[in-house]
Amino acid sequence: MCNKLRFKAVGPTIPSIYLAKQLSSDDTCHEYGLSLFKPQHSPTYLKQWLDSQQPKSVVYVSFGSVASLSDKQTEEVAAALEKLDRPFLWVVRKSEQDKIPPGFVEDTSDRGLVVTWCCQLEVLAHESTGCFVTHCGWNSTIEALSMGVPMVTVPQFADQPTNAKFVEDVWGVGVRVMVRKRDGEEKAMARMEEIEWGVVEVMEGERAKGIRKNAEKWKTLARAAVADGGSSDRNIEDFVDELVNLQLLKRLEL
Repeated sequence: MCNKLRFKAVGPTIPSIYLAKQLSSDDTCHEYGLSLFKPQHSPTYLKQWLDSQQPKSVVYVSFGSVASLSDKQTEEVAAALEKLDRPFLWVVRKSEQDKIPPGFVEDTSDRGLVVTWCCQLEVLAHESTGCFVTHCGWNSTIEALSMGVPMVTVPQFADQPTNAKFVEDVWGVGVRVMVRKRDGEEKAMARMEEIEWGVVEVMEGERAKGIRKNAEKWKTLARAAVADGGSSDRNIEDFVDELVNLQLLKRLEL
């Protein structure tokens, strides 16, 4: 196929401010792209909260813009965050907020923040973020990989289980949480103890040092790819050059 179709790999497709630094520090994702939901707090408030936390201490939790957790699964996540006793930032869409156990937000307000939406790249790029509990959608996966953030994966459907396998078994930048079904339940889910194990494993467990090292390696590779002269940079230039040359040839033929 490569003899008939020529491919040019470009990416990771992350705003330049987070990788190649080709844009000013003002051009963050708040001014870039399209957000499906309106953030609950201002970017300044969220940044101040992250700034107040210790480096690599915050557990960031988000299951994306499509996946809808069951009431019971939401309770398991809440129980894990409560038991971990670590600072956390949990994104729960407005339509899903009623699934949060009563009293949880108030009981954990001294160390945790529950928001309806946020700029994910800002969180992943912040030095206080220690790990990412994620559904492993491709955008979230590539953003965490590019920012060097270890992942605790809880895949839901479609490509997410495959992405989770790459996270743990190929790239070595995280762990996958196992799901279990208890007696009398119709559906298996990620249990509180498994989520707790995953966070501890990537932040301070036996594999934590290796996972952190691999995460930094992939972060470096991502930045190198989009930097001047990097593979992505060269491929974009080659692609544009070929288009220009094709136009010149067509004009000469005329």
